[in-house]
Amino acid sequence: MVAFHASALDGVARNPSLPTPLLLRLLAFDGGGAGPPRHALQRAGLPESAVVVILAHPNPGARIGFAMSARAEPAPRARLADDHSPGVRAALAYGPEVYDPRTKVAPLSHAVCVRLLDDPAPSVRTALLDSPHLAPSFVMSMATHHSSAARRKAVRAWEALPPGDRSALLADPDPGVRRAGALRECRRDAHVTAELLRDPKSAAEALRCGLLVRADAERCVAERTHLPALAGNPSLPADLVERLAADPDEAVRLAISLRPELDETRRMEIDFTVGDFDRGDGVQWVRDGLTDPEVLRRAAVSAHPLLQRAAARSPHLPSDLLRLLARVEDPVVENHLGIHHPDTPEEVLMRVFARLGGTFSAWMAETHPRFPREGLAARYADHPDGNYRRLAVRDPAATPALIERLSHDPTVWTRQAAAGDPRLPLRRLREALDVPQLASGAGANPALPEDEMAAVLDRAGVPA
Repeated sequence: MVAFHASALDGVARNPSLPTPLLLRLLAFDGGGAGPPRHALQRAGLPESAVVVILAHPNPGARIGFAMSARAEPAPRARLADDHSPGVRAALAYGPEVYDPRTKVAPLSHAVCVRLLDDPAPSVRTALLDSPHLAPSFVMSMATHHSSAARRKAVRAWEALPPGDRSALLADPDPGVRRAGALRECRRDAHVTAELLRDPKSAAEALRCGLLVRADAERCVAERTHLPALAGNPSLPADLVERLAADPDEAVRLAISLRPELDETRRMEIDFTVGDFDRGDGVQWVRDGLTDPEVLRRAAVSAHPLLQRAAARSPHLPSDLLRLLARVEDPVVENHLGIHHPDTPEEVLMRVFARLGGTFSAWMAETHPRFPREGLAARYADHPDGNYRRLAVRDPAATPALIERLSHDPTVWTRQAAAGDPRLPLRRLREALDVPQLASGAGANPALPEDEMAAVLDRAGVPA
């Protein structure tokens, strides 16, 4: 298949105006063994007739593509639970690969997960336990499962488990399950913490979060055992906190500076250094409180960069804290706001785009619902940077003449954006279908007539 025919076909597969008869024709295509285009398999709101074609497709790659669709509802995907291919069932069990934190995936039903957890193929069972899309209630239910791997995964729901289930996991015949449960229970049990400290596999984590007796804390400080982990322990005695605040190890001082009980004066007296690209993901008390207004306030109003960065990851920031962080001159804070918060101000999104064009953070900013649209044509249509000229296509006021002009732009990204815009004059849209770099965008253009879509399928060799 000629490359630009394949590109045009890929574009048609994601065209929102694709009629059902052409969609069904495209889904039945084997693509020379590669299966139908992925965008056809993973369209939102596929009709039942299309789902039937996919479920019966002889190419397992087609069924795998549908099993991992983030746009498909769980019920249609779940119909693959009895597929004869373990690869398809494993794809269903794991679920969609999601890279955009704003994309939410509904979990499979409890009954379907139970079947997959007991699947005869180990790859299917492993995929289910690795899935990031399991419902919390199902995770809890695995506490009594016959598989030790499932019971170990159930420990993630420790605080929600009934006391009897927690006790059983702490006494589990599998040492990995016992250790995982103990690392959760140690947060409130000093005896469990003391036992974990004797195990090299769990000592560092126990020092980070376990309930410590003073003797153990003093011994670890004296022996300098996992000090960066110990410095963040909530039960570390105050005098030892003060001692570690002046520790020669920079990582230890930084961990101390992040402790939640410190007031701002004491926090900023500590000699710590924050890396330019440190995201703040490791501040556990803020991570645990991303929905807690009081935790968010304490972190956001702090002068500590890592606390500000950690708070900026919350989509639940109140409006006053959002405005506060939007004024912080910290690129990492701006990146987090652009990725995570639904009401990030336009000026922050534009700064991220301007600073990081071509990166994931810039893409997240540009695809944010609040990224500006009005006025972009007047501001950027003649900008010397093609990445900015591309923004002019987003403007509702951009004229067909401007869109056509931009479809001839020297910068390929600008040409491609214009090729997919429905205001592009039909004559130029037809031309773009035969231009390798523009064929995909032109194929996805909602203004592309149905007969032109059919012609794309014909030229790509898709049987009628």
